[in-house]
Amino acid sequence: MLGTLRVPGYEDVLAAADRIAPYVRRTALLRSPTLDDLAGAPVWLKLENLQVTGSFKARGAFNALLNLPPSVRARGVVAYSTGNHGQAVAWAARTLDIPATIVMPADAPANKVDKARRHGAQVVQYDRQRESRETIGMRLLAETGATLVPPGDHPDVLAAQGTLALEALRDLPPAALENLGLFATPCGGGGMAAGCALALQALAPHARLVAAEPAGYDDTVRSLASGQRVSNVPGATTLCDALMASIPAELPYAINGRRLDGAVAVTDDEVSAAVRFALEELRLVVEPGGAVALAALLAGHVSTQGKDAVVVLSGGNIDLPLLARIVATAS
Repeated sequence: MLGTLRVPGYEDVLAAADRIAPYVRRTALLRSPTLDDLAGAPVWLKLENLQVTGSFKARGAFNALLNLPPSVRARGVVAYSTGNHGQAVAWAARTLDIPATIVMPADAPANKVDKARRHGAQVVQYDRQRESRETIGMRLLAETGATLVPPGDHPDVLAAQGTLALEALRDLPPAALENLGLFATPCGGGGMAAGCALALQALAPHARLVAAEPAGYDDTVRSLASGQRVSNVPGATTLCDALMASIPAELPYAINGRRLDGAVAVTDDEVSAAVRFALEELRLVVEPGGAVALAALLAGHVSTQGKDAVVVLSGGNIDLPLLARIVATAS
């Protein structure tokens, strides 16, 4: 137990996989000869940018909502999100006929706000520099009697994020699984990395788990270095809107602080290069936050060490004007 939160285990990942299977996609692994040559080893890309709602967040959203008793579902759910978690909760709530309210920053990408609304959720926006999404969320809970579904500090959410690693490890050829040396994930609050750690510990304990973050929001990098959770400096900017957590979430860090083998930060220029690589070489649309692990590999911040690697592309929800600017800035 962590305060009032239960730290999930591998058995929770397995249960989540069965529970959410009718609602989410089993996303593919993709190989690229060009990427293999650049990395010096086979690289298997886990395509969560092709997940329903366009990101891995659908996994945690469905698992959390499916675990709610019918009487609790009727009172609705509240989620706070920079975009992808909110979309996922809105989609899952609509699918399961649950009222949903999503608290999103006023500067969240317009496409993510619009999609949450199109999925039937009420969207409450706030100024992230002056207001607290947690405070707004607590007020809404008090007013409605709804249930909070946070993006990281929720055992059902965290366990289900680990199902992407469970799928990837099960889908690898046996020789690649035996030779797996690196599993790299994007990292915001840390929920995906923590969930993946549970699957890796059970199925591939020999592989290194490395998290990638945007520069300026590298709180996990600095937290691992200090041995405790540390916050980001307010006012930082990044293209990676999906990864703008202010501090590692408490429950994920209880796992990541012990099981992450490393964390690295990437610049906006490196992220832009990865987004362009995905589009030009792989014919995939990947949002900046979804491309940070690929960026870390391409920029040399992480190495395959000559062994097979799994790299997660965690989301594809990019505003088209931003994608056009990234493509236009290619050198």
